[in-house]
Amino acid sequence: MSDVTVRKALPEEIAEVGRITEAAYQADGLLDDDPTYAAHLADAAPRAAEADLLVAVDGDGRVLGSVTVMWRGGRFTEIAREGELEFRMLSVAPEARGRGVGETLARAVLAHARQEGYERVVMSSRVEMTTAHRLYQRLGFRRLPERDWQPKPGIQLLAFELDL
Repeated sequence: MSDVTVRKALPEEIAEVGRITEAAYQADGLLDDDPTYAAHLADAAPRAAEADLLVAVDGDGRVLGSVTVMWRGGRFTEIAREGELEFRMLSVAPEARGRGVGETLARAVLAHARQEGYERVVMSSRVEMTTAHRLYQRLGFRRLPERDWQPKPGIQLLAFELDL
């Protein structure tokens, strides 16, 4: 996508990142069984302070989506082990979907992981996120079922990995 750039979120974009993340999850019906998670998604400030919060922006600087890339051993890390980079909360504004923004963000994560010398990239995704699963598989991710987990009863997360 030539009209989309991925970079670290600017301080003045943090609130918009939170709004977009919550809106993306809401649009997919992923907050119906855990409405308290909406506040967590909407509050992007801790992610910006304790992880790399990347944004995809268009030529006018409008935020189209974001992804959180965890630092080694950071509090937002869920399944990563030594030598693995983990990302979470990849989201695209509902009005920007279908433009390849999610793929652009995922490829930026992979490029970052390679540049930093990681051996593997891992992530978790809700069972219901089948569109995202197709993207991850197209990029070469494989299922990692031994690391599937449940953050809360009734919410199943599937683990994926990509060796670099």
